[in-house]
Amino acid sequence: MYNKKINRILGAILIITAMMAIAFISGCAEPEQSENLTEQKENLTELNFGYQPSTHQIAYLTARDKGLWNGSLAPLGIVKTTENLFPSGAPEMTSMLAGDLDVAYVGAAPFISALSGGLDAKIVAAVQVQGSDLVVRTGVPYEKPEDLKGLKIATFPPGTIQDTLLRNWLKTNNIDPDKDVTILPMAPADAVTAISASQVDAVFLPHPSPTEIEEKGYGRTVIQSGEIMPNHACCVIVVRGDLIRNHPELVKQIVQTHVDATKYNNEHPDEAAQIYAADQEMNITIVQNSIKEWDGTWVANPHLIVNSTVDYANIQYELGYIEKPLTEKDIFDMSFYDSLQK
Repeated sequence: MYNKKINRILGAILIITAMMAIAFISGCAEPEQSENLTEQKENLTELNFGYQPSTHQIAYLTARDKGLWNGSLAPLGIVKTTENLFPSGAPEMTSMLAGDLDVAYVGAAPFISALSGGLDAKIVAAVQVQGSDLVVRTGVPYEKPEDLKGLKIATFPPGTIQDTLLRNWLKTNNIDPDKDVTILPMAPADAVTAISASQVDAVFLPHPSPTEIEEKGYGRTVIQSGEIMPNHACCVIVVRGDLIRNHPELVKQIVQTHVDATKYNNEHPDEAAQIYAADQEMNITIVQNSIKEWDGTWVANPHLIVNSTVDYANIQYELGYIEKPLTEKDIFDMSFYDSLQK
């Protein structure tokens, strides 16, 4: 009996000793892990940007051409910014999901689709509102939405701003987007080519494509996106989650630089047109006229686009694009923009 008690005591001592050793090892590991995290923060030297060929996103180009990105981010350790051009938001968000982008100038709607699909990111600033047109090919009669029945319409891929707005607008006008019309997903350049060759009857595209189509005599604008959904969100700045959590000072500067570029473009629209025309090797007159004719506005304040962005999430849920509705908290991080206003 005595030996059994001794064995129990010795066993208990061994267990306690083992637990203390584990705790000691764990305690020693924490500073090393923390040190590694700090080292990762210090070693962030490059940012990958995504953008699209649209006058909606000239703020990115202005900041680039005037050296604002490199100049403002260099003091924070960024020695290189890399840009990636995408035809529309869907492939851009696919790239961000793959981890290839840190910052994206992209439509709010494709971001919602990607967010629902597991993307770890937030909208930190607005880029612009409205700015897309429904253009009907020359020779195709149009007086009311019902005239679109039986027609082929080219627009951006499913889940994008244009696709979401178009399908919802057709439904509100008692037109089944899957049965009454044929919607063809296309990049803007392909859609312009298609309407010029009479391969489609209409297009719903962001500027400057509508102006280009009109000035080349291929078609005419019959409705602007602001008539479909007044003051609707369009392009936004999306930043990946780990950048937001681990490098908030960097994200704050990204937002500040975007605010500065947006203000500059609004004060110098002709120069903004020149910057875009040079980047896309496009006729400067078409770009200037596009900026004069569109119903869009360059903005940076994310609070202006909350309601319509949440509406996109509800519309995409109704269309079956996402599995559940998303809230403002799911979509936005206003803190960086708000901190600049203080």
